[in-house]
Amino acid sequence: MSKINNLEFATLNLSGDNYLQWALDAKILLRSKNLGDTITEGTEPSVKDKYMAIVIIRHHLVEGLKDQYLTIEDPLELWTELKTRYDHQKTVILPKALYDWRNLRIQDYKSVEEYNSVMFKIVSKLKLCGETITDADMLEKTFSTFHTSNMLLQQQYREKGFSTYAALISCLLLAEQNNELLMMNSELRPPGAKALPEAHAAIEPKDETPRESYRGRMRGRGRWQGSNRGFQPRGRGF
Repeated sequence: MSKINNLEFATLNLSGDNYLQWALDAKILLRSKNLGDTITEGTEPSVKDKYMAIVIIRHHLVEGLKDQYLTIEDPLELWTELKTRYDHQKTVILPKALYDWRNLRIQDYKSVEEYNSVMFKIVSKLKLCGETITDADMLEKTFSTFHTSNMLLQQQYREKGFSTYAALISCLLLAEQNNELLMMNSELRPPGAKALPEAHAAIEPKDETPRESYRGRMRGRGRWQGSNRGFQPRGRGF
């Protein structure tokens, strides 16, 4: 496949619902090739640079858009046409992103990783719409949406004085992994049950009576016995 057929990023849809992301990707690509001036007013790029830029922009449009703007050869003119047509997407995306931000709560997710993924999706949309979301905003959003049963834990994390959201999430992920390990060990060997003997130490005395031998084999075997009869799977971490 020739190099020209390879897409650097997703094409702009006819509906324009991905315009904000597309415009950012296109601008980054053009600037990386020293072609940023071709879509900037008040500059005088060379004819060669203009044609290189128009090739890149058109290459990342769906066929329907290519047909509609077939005769435009100036990258700035095409860029302006697309901006005029689709920049209103901010008014569509922003209200939904703000709603999602207001209702984002860490307690609603089964894992820290899932919460973190949703957090960044929402923040990315807000930033594309020109909103400013800081680390302090993300930290406060996380702390303030711990479950009420974890208020002490929330206070402990606040007192650690995290300056970045990334540092907090790394700490929460580690704590979650350690908790899962503890729960897994607890399920494999319930509290009060002895660890299974090693293979070379599992030889029982030959003079043990049949009754004692039977009871010895049953000791600590099942998690459904005794105090573990009411075992329930663990719930959410938050």
